[in-house]
Amino acid sequence: MSKQTIRKYDGPAGGWGALKSVARTLIEQDIEIKGAKTLLRANQPDGFDCPGCAWPDRDHTSTFEFCENGAKAVAAEATKFRAGPELFARYSVAQLREYSDHWLEGQGRLTTPMRYDAATDHYVPTSWDDAFALIAAHLNALASPDEAIFYTSGRTSNEAAFLYQLFVREYGTNNFPDCSNMCHESSGTALKKQIGVGKGTVSLHDFEQADAIFIFGQNPGTNHPRMLGELREAAKRGCRIVSFNPLRERGLERFADPQDKLEMATYGSTRISSDYFQLKIGGDLAAVKGMIKHVLERDLEVTANGGASLLDRAFIAEHTAGFDAFAADVLAEPWEVILEESGLDEAQIRRAGELYLQSERVIACWGMGITQHKHSVATINMIVNLLLLRGNLGRPGAGACPVRGHSNVQGDRTMMIYEKPPAAFLDRLRDVFGFEPPRKEGYDTVGAIEAMIDGRAKVFFGMGGNFAIATPDTEATARGLRNCALTVNVTTKLNRSHLTHGRDALILPCLGRTEIDVQAAGPQGVTVEDSMSMVHISAGINPPASDLLLSEPAIVARLAHATLGARSRVPWLWLVEDYDRIRDLIAKTFDDFHDFNARVRVPGGFRLSNTARDRKWVTPTGKANFIAAAVPTDNPIHRARRMHGTQPVFTLATTRSHDQYNTTVYGLDDRYRGVFGERRVLFINPEDIDALGMKPGDWVDLESLCEDGVRRQAKRFMLVAYDIPRGCLAAYYPETNPLVPLSSFADESRTPTSKSVPVVLAPHAPEAGAQAPRQRDIPAAVVR
Repeated sequence: MSKQTIRKYDGPAGGWGALKSVARTLIEQDIEIKGAKTLLRANQPDGFDCPGCAWPDRDHTSTFEFCENGAKAVAAEATKFRAGPELFARYSVAQLREYSDHWLEGQGRLTTPMRYDAATDHYVPTSWDDAFALIAAHLNALASPDEAIFYTSGRTSNEAAFLYQLFVREYGTNNFPDCSNMCHESSGTALKKQIGVGKGTVSLHDFEQADAIFIFGQNPGTNHPRMLGELREAAKRGCRIVSFNPLRERGLERFADPQDKLEMATYGSTRISSDYFQLKIGGDLAAVKGMIKHVLERDLEVTANGGASLLDRAFIAEHTAGFDAFAADVLAEPWEVILEESGLDEAQIRRAGELYLQSERVIACWGMGITQHKHSVATINMIVNLLLLRGNLGRPGAGACPVRGHSNVQGDRTMMIYEKPPAAFLDRLRDVFGFEPPRKEGYDTVGAIEAMIDGRAKVFFGMGGNFAIATPDTEATARGLRNCALTVNVTTKLNRSHLTHGRDALILPCLGRTEIDVQAAGPQGVTVEDSMSMVHISAGINPPASDLLLSEPAIVARLAHATLGARSRVPWLWLVEDYDRIRDLIAKTFDDFHDFNARVRVPGGFRLSNTARDRKWVTPTGKANFIAAAVPTDNPIHRARRMHGTQPVFTLATTRSHDQYNTTVYGLDDRYRGVFGERRVLFINPEDIDALGMKPGDWVDLESLCEDGVRRQAKRFMLVAYDIPRGCLAAYYPETNPLVPLSSFADESRTPTSKSVPVVLAPHAPEAGAQAPRQRDIPAAVVR
């Protein structure tokens, strides 16, 4: 554990710092030799898919196909440490709650099914049969299947996700909140209505041909480090990389490839962004609309002088709808509104627009810095509008690239982990399996929390993840979970969700991605889909952490068998004897998975079809749609500032540190931002610190300004001076998730607005004159 320090980091992303971090992680998990051998099989044809991010692999055959954060994910799963029954015998649930998320993670792999005993406030061992019987009893006692919630994490395999949705729909509900609801739901919503498919349209080969790559609201150095390899190669051949981000992020500035011997030997690095625009938090819609305004104005100027149009008029005429009305809307948007709301000046926006005009082939990438705002869907529509102007969809070197998070979050949605399934899919499910699926839309994440709070939902089943703190409005979520009759979590390690439970509760330990999964037919592999629609197989190589672990497909099958019994025509237990049988059913259900078992065994797997990539537009107009949107000037941020005119109101964006993945905290350092040994930090412009009459290192409390009248606070954060626009703040989640109102979500997609929270600051005030209590984070070696 690092000593608490704040110091400037001058090195590049990657490089020796990344190698040292990987080595330190393997030592901390006491798996130096095992860990190194395991990493060499990551993302290999005969190995396992990294349990971290969903960035695709170039060849699936190179020796080193992992990054620093992927190595942390693998090491966390392959760790030597175990969180067995003795841990739960030693600590009550109340005692465990006093420890930090980092400490909970550090206890190691869970080994045994555990049941909550209310009389002692301890989890106690249980058998798998008893666990499934308890769940089945609760589910079958409900007045309606809609009283049960079935959550899904993005790391669940295609096979597990397919069985999961099949079981739940045969049980009778579409209540499928999942991590997409909290991250990229805005992307799917925007893309589906605009180009007819809710996924990105590019492949890695397009990155080799692009003349410019525009990156919006994304920090690949921490969240998708392998992407830096593609950006590095693009930059070295002269591709423009144009970044829009409120914070200066090291991964968007410089990168040293650990596999480049010369770069490592000379301590060199490659510049990534050719241009870096630090706009306001949430200013992307205004900035992109300003770029489009520049392009349209330049086109009018050129054509008025007899020149050829700067737009792809042939593409617009043949493949798009709504251009004229859209163009009129953009040209009517006042420059003063664009500049005020973007935080950029006119010269910057016109330069960005000119860079777009100078590039024949353009890729637009974005991450959760775009998807978690009130106007997220409109922002993504505007990014796609920019691409449509010059035909940058459906041709080599160009397209839309929403960069997904968890390793199979896109595959889970392909398998129809979705609360709003299309009728055609439900018809196919009926025809293949002989039951009538429910047609009523289910709960998304926000709806599920609301239903648990008011008693409409009584059972929560979590297939992975850390629902209690991954969600917004932490206190409201906790109330909902505690209001349940039963909460169940399928997991590999202990986390806060297991300590925020219903009256009955179960922890069900499962195999990890790195572990050998042996069923009746022998060792099995599962499949995953990456951000670019490539489907490939993953097979673990390490012995299971415990003989009592079950695979996720086996857990679903046994649960379905226990719950549905003779009511089901699906041979659940037979299916999990050989996962080829599951894939055969997937092939019968989804046309795109024809010959699934044969195609997935080709090294590298296969790519799913994408109608937009082929310039076939599955939209009501039969074309790609230009969609107009006004630059927002009356969102929750604006209203909060009007109501608190005499008090500085900041816009807070939640973010990850470099030592975490989603809610999993691997350590207390954020190397690239210069933070070591501390997570309760608040990144703020130095001039804002001065205006507050404070200094770096002072501690403050945050309070969000919510329109529902509920007071939400997060206490004791240290001010860290950082290169971020004035009026903007950034801090880590899940520590700041309590500030995000459950009622504040993106229009259309209902994604929580975790990247634009209006807050005020006050000097930290310890209660009763003492320092506010903090969660204990004792080194794991002390308590083992």
